[in-house]
Amino acid sequence: MNTFEIKKLTPDLSKDYFDFFDNRAFSDGSPFAPCYCNAFNLSKERMKVELYQKTEEYGNNFESWKRALRESAERMVAAGEIQGYLVFDKGLSVGWCNANDRLNYYRTGEFDLHTPPEDQAPTNCSGPGQVKAIVCFEITPEYRGKGIASMLLQRVCEDAKAEGFKYVEAYPAKDGGNLGKAFTGPIYMYEKAGFEVVEQADQFYVMRKKLSES
Repeated sequence: MNTFEIKKLTPDLSKDYFDFFDNRAFSDGSPFAPCYCNAFNLSKERMKVELYQKTEEYGNNFESWKRALRESAERMVAAGEIQGYLVFDKGLSVGWCNANDRLNYYRTGEFDLHTPPEDQAPTNCSGPGQVKAIVCFEITPEYRGKGIASMLLQRVCEDAKAEGFKYVEAYPAKDGGNLGKAFTGPIYMYEKAGFEVVEQADQFYVMRKKLSES
């Protein structure tokens, strides 16, 4: 029987957050390594300052890029800007879901971090506390296929409803079978959880689950 524990990310869990991303998240050679799941919350101007300029300052190579990404994420976790849930197995962080108020994201779905799209205003979201958005799942390779993403999705929906959100929104890639885009979560997982397609972008679907009839 699995004994996974889900914890909401708080600054005091930053060590576990970075341990996961540094040591387990991309051990299968994912094309998204290195990543600390902060780009969704960064404006293009902030990316320029915190990522691109810092990368050049640090030497303009892979390690300098990773350092800039990590330092930016460290500040964001400490400030509570990055929100979501970590999954633990016997005290070891093995999974992650990035979930936040939709108004706190500058972009959703699939994009290239080196050439990100323009900052995007959310559609179908008129104010804070209305739409909880899920932009990423990352599971340690050897823990995949154990239902962890579904557990995380259920927890996000439960907490969002308790917090008074009206909807939970997600952005699965249209070609979600591609390994590089698996982080958005598969369409069938959302359908099984009661989500419906409400909009289509070039690369992904916008899916929603209504939490309240009010």
